[in-house]
Amino acid sequence: MTTSRADAIRGPAVPLGTPALRRILVAFIANEVRKVGVERVVVGLSGGVDSSLAAFLAAGALGAANVLGICMPYRTSSPESLEHAALVVRATGIASVTIDITAQIDAYFARFPDATPLRRGNKMARERMTILYDHSARWNALVLGTSNKTELLLGYGTLHGDMASALNPLGDLYKTQVWALAEAIGVPAAIVQKQPSADLWHGQTDEHELGFGYRDVDRLLYLMVDQRYERDEILAAGFAPAFVERVQAMVQRSQFKRRLPIIAKVSQRTIDRDFRYARDWGS
Repeated sequence: MTTSRADAIRGPAVPLGTPALRRILVAFIANEVRKVGVERVVVGLSGGVDSSLAAFLAAGALGAANVLGICMPYRTSSPESLEHAALVVRATGIASVTIDITAQIDAYFARFPDATPLRRGNKMARERMTILYDHSARWNALVLGTSNKTELLLGYGTLHGDMASALNPLGDLYKTQVWALAEAIGVPAAIVQKQPSADLWHGQTDEHELGFGYRDVDRLLYLMVDQRYERDEILAAGFAPAFVERVQAMVQRSQFKRRLPIIAKVSQRTIDRDFRYARDWGS
């Protein structure tokens, strides 16, 4: 986590407030899980900082015995990913299981050998989510989400894949906040400090694929979304016009990923339009 251009940009920084975030998110997990009438969660452990933080928070909220971490490597996955997932399991005391997804992925793409890396990555993400949901049914648990606010705003995730979950404690945390909270909560330093990667192919990193750093884009998104800066104010804060335009376009294009499927309205009360209630509306 080296100093980047964003550190020199004027304007409010992304707030950290890690003690308050920890209390809020631990309470959120405990309340939302038990509201549904269950006590347990399953979480996909990738060895990255997001899933590691989610596991630490869940163990604090529900107790380690009520959290199951599932590692789902593919044959090209980095051995380091499994090693770092094992660090989380040891540090939290949660149960874990490893399920290799190579056989089902390769069987599918044997029919489509010309599939692009994007298609293969999306298939892996969705395959992993089907495994999480299967084990949530087996274990009478909910699937815990691991997508952070930066990824969700940029659309940097797979719909019905890593973006799916029953509840998500990280969805309102920018990546900058994830790093800070993970460090404060005791996630191993090797995980917090490494380059973020979906580990879809050898050498892949999030920031290289995106074309910009998380700390830079977090500062921009915080001004755009949380502080509601207008374009001229954002430019005055020192951001390059091309960078602003690209990020705005990514947020706009990915809006469909952040909402339920659009339902054609033909009745007086349509789900997610006129018939909208919180999860616990019937209690």
